[in-house]
Amino acid sequence: MSETHPLTTTTFELPGYRVVRNHGVVRGIVVRSRSVIGNFGAQLQSLFGGNISIYTELCERARGDAFNQMLTHAGELGANAVIGVRYDATEIGHSITEVLCYGTAVSVEPMNSL
Repeated sequence: MSETHPLTTTTFELPGYRVVRNHGVVRGIVVRSRSVIGNFGAQLQSLFGGNISIYTELCERARGDAFNQMLTHAGELGANAVIGVRYDATEIGHSITEVLCYGTAVSVEPMNSL
């Protein structure tokens, strides 16, 4: 399953497909921190207000990595789709954040393949 896999959704069904097998919960976990230099750069950006692009980039990368790990986990179980995809983030220490992406790995087939 690739990172742009079309059969991932936050809903619990995929229009035009039916679930033929449930493989269970799959997840991807990433723990990230920003370097001292990155934190300094973010503090400078915060002086001017608006989007703090250094942190935005870090968050996007962490979410993308967690999503890709989840897809890998689903592929290892033989799934071709993931439904009910969710993200969660927890600060586990000063400037250290865990990003979790999880969902239900399933095998689906087009409804018209009967």
